[in-house]
Amino acid sequence: MGRLICLSNRIPLGPNPSGGLVVALGDALTEQGGIWIGTSGELAEKPDNTLREVEGGAFRRMCFDLSPDEQANYYDGYANSVLWPLFHGRTDLLDIRGEYLSSYKEVNRRLAKMLMTLIEPDDRIWVHDFHLLPLAYDLRQLGATNRIGFFLHTPFPTALALQALPNGSEVCQWLAHYELVGLQAERDVRNCVDAMVQVGGATELAGGFVHLAPRQTRIAAFPIAIDATEFADLAEAEFRKLPPGIVKSDRRLMIGVDRLDYTKGVPQRFRAFGEFLQRHEDWHRHVSLLQISPPTREGVAAYDDIRDETEHLSGHINGTFADITWVPVRFINRPVPRETLAGLYRASHVGLVTPLMDGMNLVAKEFVAAQNPDDPGVLILSQFAGAAEQMGDALIVNPHDPEQMATAMMTALAMPRSERKRRHATLMAALTRQDVHWWSRGFLTALG
Repeated sequence: MGRLICLSNRIPLGPNPSGGLVVALGDALTEQGGIWIGTSGELAEKPDNTLREVEGGAFRRMCFDLSPDEQANYYDGYANSVLWPLFHGRTDLLDIRGEYLSSYKEVNRRLAKMLMTLIEPDDRIWVHDFHLLPLAYDLRQLGATNRIGFFLHTPFPTALALQALPNGSEVCQWLAHYELVGLQAERDVRNCVDAMVQVGGATELAGGFVHLAPRQTRIAAFPIAIDATEFADLAEAEFRKLPPGIVKSDRRLMIGVDRLDYTKGVPQRFRAFGEFLQRHEDWHRHVSLLQISPPTREGVAAYDDIRDETEHLSGHINGTFADITWVPVRFINRPVPRETLAGLYRASHVGLVTPLMDGMNLVAKEFVAAQNPDDPGVLILSQFAGAAEQMGDALIVNPHDPEQMATAMMTALAMPRSERKRRHATLMAALTRQDVHWWSRGFLTALG
């Protein structure tokens, strides 16, 4: 068996990179002598059309630079101003421009040409995420016959939404050049198959296969996961390091951790918490919400708007309900280290994972893994997160309904320990059984 070649928009940086995807792919790359390839994060006016080695680390890494124009049009433009909103159901935010698509195609063609100088016939190629949708098509045009798999970390849009894209049928052609297309949830599989048939003109076959001449592609769900045991150990250790006063004996803590993105439902979450406080005056001074939302894509109008709305809502709730001893919402608009988050999850009584649309949302899985099994907290989870298909013992909610969300908050806070332990044990057993290593093995086995 040949090497495993993994590709993503960015490579993991530093000698000891962390994160769920690094754990999943790092093990496979180390075992099989593979390579992880992606952009360097640096800009060059005239990038070399060569891949360069990144020194250090447990597995081999190679990178290439983008030009400022490519950063603006390929990355900020087509990837994040067209594909990101489309794949998250926000066709109203599409910013469709010809130069965006041209740059997106050119970057993928350039990467394919660089990759052809490196790959060997028996290498398997695993492409990650929407930045690199055309890569298999471009490799085939250059003569590659390798088995190539694709994994999408976001949701997949409906066939109707894909029709908002002028080149929707071309996207289907791109996907048809992979042997295997992996998606987060069964809903995404259904959407993808429907789109391939209705927009791309493919024929649906048995067993998750579609035929789009001259190729046949399998589309299947591979829900991404975490190393639950490792995260549980980390959370227990970091909980002991938290400064005194983070959690008070007479106060419950709710936590939300999301990038400040319009897909994450943070304003809706704040409105629901305000509804909860309006309904339950007896809980004033006895519960607080810690929301950690690092900024993302500053300077883009849709993201500036969501930051302004979130700051306004947190200020309004605090102005309405706070007193000199209690602030109901603590809103942190900067990154917090993963280790600290693990300890905060364990200290929290309620985890709020309520995106409007999400591929999986690993915060849901990390929150559960971090809990003390003898006195666990409760996860409130959006029905629109891919994780909801696996985590039915969470409290599943519609994030658009503030009254339902407020009711779920009350249910979580009042839930007896026996029921919390039962729900947590069921969720944790599944997380341990279907961990990140199970995910990567399952995809690579299916790729063959």
